[in-house]
Amino acid sequence: MNKAMMWASILAVSVMLVACQSKDVEQEETVTAQQEIESHTDNEEDGHSHAHNEEDGHNHAHDDEEVHNHSHDEEDGHSHAQDEEAKQIYAGYFEDSQIEDRELTDWAGDWQSVYPYLLDGTLDEVFDHKAEHSDSMNAEEYKQYYDIGYKTTVDRIVIEDGQVTFYEGDQVNTGEYVSDGYEVLTYEKGNRGVRYIFKLVEPTEGVPTYIQFSDHSISPTDAGHYHLYWGDDRAALLEEVVNWPTYYPSSMDGHTIAHEMMAH
Repeated sequence: MNKAMMWASILAVSVMLVACQSKDVEQEETVTAQQEIESHTDNEEDGHSHAHNEEDGHNHAHDDEEVHNHSHDEEDGHSHAQDEEAKQIYAGYFEDSQIEDRELTDWAGDWQSVYPYLLDGTLDEVFDHKAEHSDSMNAEEYKQYYDIGYKTTVDRIVIEDGQVTFYEGDQVNTGEYVSDGYEVLTYEKGNRGVRYIFKLVEPTEGVPTYIQFSDHSISPTDAGHYHLYWGDDRAALLEEVVNWPTYYPSSMDGHTIAHEMMAH
């Protein structure tokens, strides 16, 4: 083989090698490009999925907010209904089915008569307040009316452990009482009241056989104040609607009691 042919063969082999290398590079670049595209597509899908998750979370938050608001609306409505019912009961309008038995513990505590506050003028602002909202009575007429209602010589009562202690001047007498049921009274205006009655367990000097509570409530609750009727004739007491000695906690001063009265 002469030199010319040898060089020709070497040149041909070199060209073939260069061509193969170029093809490999093109394939690698193609693969790399495809991988980049696939990776970019995956990232977009991930972002799209993440956006959906955020949207779902946003919607869930709206759902929670709607449920929360709905819950508040229900609570407000329920509270309003309860307030209206309580006002009606306090005013003496209720069904027999709403009345429940009560224990003497509902009136447990140390109580003072409000009559001394009427006598010393502390309650005058109450009568002025009532007159401002009335077309039928002035302040002096209200005072005369409540003078009859509040009048009593028992200025303090303590109720504890089933026992009732009456303080009348220097005399202090205690009796043990048990429940004797209740009676429903209907007044001239058409409203009603419930008298919760308690009977003396055994004859005791200086204390009445019966005591009857009226506090505008008709189911178990701690009394804030009350009207008390007492005597030895159960039926006769039920007829008493003119004199209703009224008692508030002994811890309250006259000014606080007056404002409590005006709130009702």
